[in-house]
Amino acid sequence: MQLSDFQYDLPDRLIAQYPVQERTGARLLQVLDAGARHGTFLDIKGLLREGDLLVTNNTRVIKARLHALKDSGGQAEVMLERITTPREALCQVRVSKPLKVGRSLSVAGERLHCVGREGQFYRLASERAFLDVLDEHGHVPLPPYISRADEAGHDGERYQTVYSSVPGAVAAPTAGLHFTDALLDDLRGQGVATAEVTLHVGAGTFQPVRGDIDQHQMHHEWYQVDEQAAEAIARTKSSGGRIVAVGTTVVRTLESAVQQGRVRATAAETNLFIKPGFQFNVVDALITNFHLPGSTLIMLVCAFAGYDRVMAAYREAVSEEYRFFSYGDAMWLERAHV
Repeated sequence: MQLSDFQYDLPDRLIAQYPVQERTGARLLQVLDAGARHGTFLDIKGLLREGDLLVTNNTRVIKARLHALKDSGGQAEVMLERITTPREALCQVRVSKPLKVGRSLSVAGERLHCVGREGQFYRLASERAFLDVLDEHGHVPLPPYISRADEAGHDGERYQTVYSSVPGAVAAPTAGLHFTDALLDDLRGQGVATAEVTLHVGAGTFQPVRGDIDQHQMHHEWYQVDEQAAEAIARTKSSGGRIVAVGTTVVRTLESAVQQGRVRATAAETNLFIKPGFQFNVVDALITNFHLPGSTLIMLVCAFAGYDRVMAAYREAVSEEYRFFSYGDAMWLERAHV
């Protein structure tokens, strides 16, 4: 398949710049065998059934963007990719001239030393815990398609899921933004089990695909599946329940953790690129937001639910004026069996 196969026309006015007033107030496009059905996110209670396992990503977005000064006096912007040790991180650094190893950046008096390069990323070392520096001086890294000042509209709270607990992501797992504690309690009350995994979304989630799809390389992202989650998945599978992923990050996490045909407890890095032709082993249904044209995420969704069905659903969503991307509306998709 070609990159052009995953393009669609989207008017700018449909790109959501703010979240809806209530988390559960988004619309939900349900892509079913009988065709598309339009509703609200609370319809999820009728789509999930007793015995299903709802798997969420508990990563928490950190203040990953820093404004800095080079030791030569020039301006710089630092965007975290991922933390590698408590005091070291891989970062994108926007500067007028490339930063050389041995030079440093100043962030409100904090020193970040350039200690190496890994491809397009700089390895920066902090004199104290990197997370502390980000928490004190960083800014919420809103996606580039949200064209307004960052941290407006209560982004510090609304650009987090209600169950976020493990700091490390530079972008939210946005399908989870629609859930409230009350909705999760209602689902548990109707017999839907829940489990959590972690995948720290990196800045590479916004990396465009250029040229040949088969040559595209995903950035590495750290993930973890603990014993409790692995056992819950095995138990659900054995009893005939469905594994329902909240977001593409959960899909990539679970499919990355498969060993000998089942999900194993593990902590590792993944650069798994899911595109049409991928053989899914774990996930049966997916709750997701709408994704950018030509992105790796729309390719994942097409691989999961079927290319023709997904692209037709996107065209219908545009026609029906759904809200798109991080603060937009959601979809319910079931795995295509071919």
